[in-house]
Amino acid sequence: MNNFTTHIPDQTLTIDGRTYTAQDACAHGQKPSRLQALFREQAGADSFLAALADFLAEWFDASDTVTVHTSGSTGTPKELRVEKRRMMNSAMLTVSFLGLKQGDNALLCMPLQYIAGKMVVVRALTAGLNLISVTPCGHPLQSVSQPLAFGALIPMQVYNSLQHPEECGRLKNIRHLIIGGGAIDPDMEAALKRFPNGVWSTYGMTETLSHIALRKLNGADASEWYTPFSQVSVSRSDEGTLIIDAPLVCPQRLITNDIVELNERGQFRILGRKDNTINTGGIKVQIEQVENALKPLLPFPFAITSAPDAKFGERIVLLVQHAPFLNEQEKQEIHRACQQLPAYWRPKQWIPVAALPLTGTGKPDRAAAKRLARCT
Repeated sequence: MNNFTTHIPDQTLTIDGRTYTAQDACAHGQKPSRLQALFREQAGADSFLAALADFLAEWFDASDTVTVHTSGSTGTPKELRVEKRRMMNSAMLTVSFLGLKQGDNALLCMPLQYIAGKMVVVRALTAGLNLISVTPCGHPLQSVSQPLAFGALIPMQVYNSLQHPEECGRLKNIRHLIIGGGAIDPDMEAALKRFPNGVWSTYGMTETLSHIALRKLNGADASEWYTPFSQVSVSRSDEGTLIIDAPLVCPQRLITNDIVELNERGQFRILGRKDNTINTGGIKVQIEQVENALKPLLPFPFAITSAPDAKFGERIVLLVQHAPFLNEQEKQEIHRACQQLPAYWRPKQWIPVAALPLTGTGKPDRAAAKRLARCT
């Protein structure tokens, strides 16, 4: 088995065209590093560049691990310690798959407390990429003029960029665009199919140190199936959930909550999550399937969740981002949409909310949605 790990003290990082060494980034006791002092002076203690300098100080310290936080999409966010060498292995899996080269420009526009942002930096450290840093926001391409070989965005950032011709042009010109952190809407996927360069949906989680599989969204090889990296193998549990064996990035076999289908080529596609299954009257309903069926039928943001029910055990609940109330025309619209669903998929309660609950990475906060439905 190949081992991609490189020597950390020898690494340098190029940020916006300027190269910094481990000595620049490494803090000494209570004294900040030269990079921390420089970035804090330039942009203030709370700036994104200051957070980047803090992560680099942690990366170059004597510890073999760094701290990352899970997104909390299905429960309370957790703090994990992950091995630096495995993060570098993960970085090289992506770099090798996409054919990124030293000196390529890579966009950094992800929060650095989560694994997605940290891994953009580690890919740059490991492969000698030039980081183009943009404070995380809804329009990361608004002021980027450099050509980008690599960009990692969440669906919300892609959606916003598609609405503005100049930003959309920059999005199209990214040689390899990966999208993660949430589901990709069918309309967005249709718009991306016409892009001239590679566009990929990612599959992964904090425990796998970012993604371990990619799905092509455009071109002749566009597919609904995720292709694992060469050093990754997948299988299916008795409950139908995905099992991941990725020894370069995760020391243990990982049994996920994602219900999947496998094909003969070793690829997989996601059908839903085990913890997003609603048992209503003895029938198991997958939240994602109901949401996907309703998306082309409803004109406003919504989410499917559940609440306890004396008769059915659980009832399906529709959260509608439309506070403080729904008028009669909107109620009729929802009723018509729900009537097109199978009878056992139809929500038995509609709740208007000011905003749908989201995690810090922009994913639907399923646990918060369920709490909201139970308290209403």
